[in-house]
Amino acid sequence: GMNEQDLIDNLGTIAKSGTKAFLEELENKNDGKVDSNLIGQFGVGFYSVFMVSDAVEVISKKAGEDTAYKFKSDGSGEFEVSQVVKDEHGTVIYIKLRDDAQEFLDVHTVKDIIKRYSNHIPYEIYINYVETSKDEDGNETSENKRELANEATALWTLPKSEIKDDEYKEFYKTNWHDSEEPLTWIHTSAEGSLEYKTLFYIPKAPPMDLYRADFQPGVKLYIKRVFISDKEKELLPLYLRFVRGIIDSEDLPLNVSREILQENRVLATIKQASVKKVLNHIKKLKGEEFETFVENYNQLIKEGIYTDQLNKELLLDIVRYKSNKVDKFTSLSEYIEREKDKENRKQEIYYITGDNLNIIKHSPLLEGYNKNDLEVLLLDEKEIDELVTPMIGEYKEWKLVDISMAEAPEVEESKEEIEELNKGFESLLQVIKDTLGDSVKDVKITTRLTQSASCVVPDGTDPMVSMRAMFKQMGQEEPELPLILELNGKHPILEKLKTTSDVNLIQESAWLLLDSAKLAEGIEPKDKIEFSKRVTDILAKVL
Repeated sequence: GMNEQDLIDNLGTIAKSGTKAFLEELENKNDGKVDSNLIGQFGVGFYSVFMVSDAVEVISKKAGEDTAYKFKSDGSGEFEVSQVVKDEHGTVIYIKLRDDAQEFLDVHTVKDIIKRYSNHIPYEIYINYVETSKDEDGNETSENKRELANEATALWTLPKSEIKDDEYKEFYKTNWHDSEEPLTWIHTSAEGSLEYKTLFYIPKAPPMDLYRADFQPGVKLYIKRVFISDKEKELLPLYLRFVRGIIDSEDLPLNVSREILQENRVLATIKQASVKKVLNHIKKLKGEEFETFVENYNQLIKEGIYTDQLNKELLLDIVRYKSNKVDKFTSLSEYIEREKDKENRKQEIYYITGDNLNIIKHSPLLEGYNKNDLEVLLLDEKEIDELVTPMIGEYKEWKLVDISMAEAPEVEESKEEIEELNKGFESLLQVIKDTLGDSVKDVKITTRLTQSASCVVPDGTDPMVSMRAMFKQMGQEEPELPLILELNGKHPILEKLKTTSDVNLIQESAWLLLDSAKLAEGIEPKDKIEFSKRVTDILAKVL
């Protein structure tokens, strides 16, 4: 309870702070309405009561004292304190609700508010109410009810040693409305300069709105076990938006505003520590748990590599890729371990990007690497892979190299062999260049192909390549890349074209070599009808 001085010191200061003026200003900004959801955001308890009331009376008697006092205010900036009679010590608050706040007389509404904001505070809250019902004859009866409205416990505040796995799982399913058990969870209690507790869950299946701009955040903020918000998208980085959980701080004020949340040093420190806890936990996952995580959230880890430079190395340890050498996902560390002892092996991690794994697997660009037993990572999430992978640069001193770029390593051949291959192709290459015109930047003989007759690669030295990456980052339509048509001088088709005098056959074949090379990389020919016609014409000549 409180005595006269306590009422003046604790409540009088708030009453004088111009609560009504503040609420009137808030109403003016919201067409005369005050959103009831705001209650609790300006301080749980007395401060917010004027949002729904015309007048408030607080009657209190302090333990060990004989006199009780009544505090009365309408929030206008004035208040009065007077002596009253009260038998037991303690405090009672009477609220005269405004006409537009009668909803708070409804028992279910009050229960919902208590459940939402004060379900986990360490005090039991009871609701006394009268339940009215009618019997079969229509006679009305009333019954006095007393009901516990909150759980008065908070699982995340208990020592981990006292919590069973089933309790963790049930808490998750109940609070995040998931029929499935979580994949894993991370429970942390921090003490020292900052005191806070966190309980994070990773769902077994990804949330439905994971890739929507209006996704609902899954982390709830509590302060001293009082619920504050579940709408803040900044509690964890965007790439961890699949995480569900609770952050409960002892060092934030209960009247914290959204603006303060976004700039608060305490919350920033908690966020930074929480990210490392979550990522380190993910890194330690094994077997089926880790495979499930990769299957569902690998793309988001790639997002993190792009956006979170502070945790880039940790994210690179977690991310997984497909490969031309292993059937399952592989890490960058595992790649290096398999490749590092090969003779004359450069410290380079080779990769190729595309939209379709099957197309990438059969890309002509892989032929030379397969022949020389070189591992290549197969990146089939082209939209994000082409944006993220180039900016990785190096991993453990191994440079990441896109094999589709013209300057990418080719099959190791002697200069003499390359020069020998090019002999006799000069005139053929010139006819093909003249035929294709602006459709390609260049045409040349390559040693990177072992089975296919042709392939297309972008010119890594062309400024359009970096411009294309810039356009992608800006979300704008990407300009078409200038392509180089590379031809396999050892292929029977090229050997026959080199000796033929049929210029028309060479011209038709030039387009077919270009369009088939494009198709092998998942690029559609510019003119599908003409491509189909050329195939038919060639078949007619051959058969």
